[in-house]
Amino acid sequence: MAAFLARRIIQMAFVALLVAFATFFLLYLAPGGPIQQLKAEQNTTRRLNTDAVQLVMKRYDLDIDILPRFTRWLIGQPRGPLTIGGQEYFGATKIGCLEEGQVEMQYPDGHVELSNCKTPVYLNDLKGRAASNGILALDFGLSQQILRDRPVSDLISSRIGNTLLLMGISTFLAIFIGVPIGILSAVKQYSRFDYFMTTLSFFTSGMPTLFLGLMGVIFFSLTLQNAGLPYLPPNQAEAARDTVVPLFGNIVAGSLGDRIWHLVMPVTVLTLVNLAGWSRFVRSSMLEVLRQDYVRTARSKGLNERMVILKHALRNSLIPFVTLLANVLPTLFAGAIITETIFSWPGMGKLFIGALQASDYPVAMAFVMISTFLTLIGFLLTDVLYTMVDPRIRLS
Repeated sequence: MAAFLARRIIQMAFVALLVAFATFFLLYLAPGGPIQQLKAEQNTTRRLNTDAVQLVMKRYDLDIDILPRFTRWLIGQPRGPLTIGGQEYFGATKIGCLEEGQVEMQYPDGHVELSNCKTPVYLNDLKGRAASNGILALDFGLSQQILRDRPVSDLISSRIGNTLLLMGISTFLAIFIGVPIGILSAVKQYSRFDYFMTTLSFFTSGMPTLFLGLMGVIFFSLTLQNAGLPYLPPNQAEAARDTVVPLFGNIVAGSLGDRIWHLVMPVTVLTLVNLAGWSRFVRSSMLEVLRQDYVRTARSKGLNERMVILKHALRNSLIPFVTLLANVLPTLFAGAIITETIFSWPGMGKLFIGALQASDYPVAMAFVMISTFLTLIGFLLTDVLYTMVDPRIRLS
């Protein structure tokens, strides 16, 4: 077990580092961004404020080459020249360019070369520039747009509770309801119950989450409210002020009843979408196990059917089911991007979309890295759970 865990941790570290670099590189290559937004705004006035562009470049470290910029985000270095024994080294090492343009550069030995950089950036120029301690020290830096100059960790902590509440309830309901439905559908294959659940599963899984969410808002919120009937709120996690709802009475803003009232519709949409996947997966896995010889043998010995299903068939059918559990952990953190956007739910999914739209790179990269780490942890836990479900599996 120890050798297995050590090997997997090394693999996880390598994968996390690869994902970190790919995410960092691709986000900065994506179209848009603060410089393009600034230039677009200034083009409308037919004036380009060079000082403003340079200020934005320094703020986002866009004047630094991609590799030192990446290491500053990853480990918080470099922050300036390398200092050994009080002596500075490599301070004149060029690591970027603040202003582009072809100029003649004269070097100490007298030779002159053409350069495409008017204002080069050196390690010495990083002295005093703000920098995080790096994500390896769990310092994700400062938000640049959504909450300017506030720690990203504060922004995440303000949203993570809403996401855990929404995803925790919906995931629990989907598993708690979907697994028994899948088992019953397999045991009663081709029955009316099986046909009904199969049709319902195909309908809910085939419908986009966006469509189900919008239909829910239109009917359960707008239509019922206009008809003077009890309705559900279309957005947010709680009301801004007390609300009088037919049949429900007065709902105090911020109360437990208010939170539950706002949770009903997004939880229902997410549960219906996930329920189909869980039930169909368990059904197909259970059907495969029920056809095995050892199940027939157990029945031929006269064992109670319930005992055959629960003790012999169910446990073995859960082996592929455990694989799906690897995605539960990152999903609880990441939330449901589409659902949270539709219902304006102040969670992690909506935060990620907002960070991408605002080009708030520290927030977006923190989201991706935490999701990646939780995914890797989920797969590791899945491998360990395999040994609990199937004693024949050994980790080595």
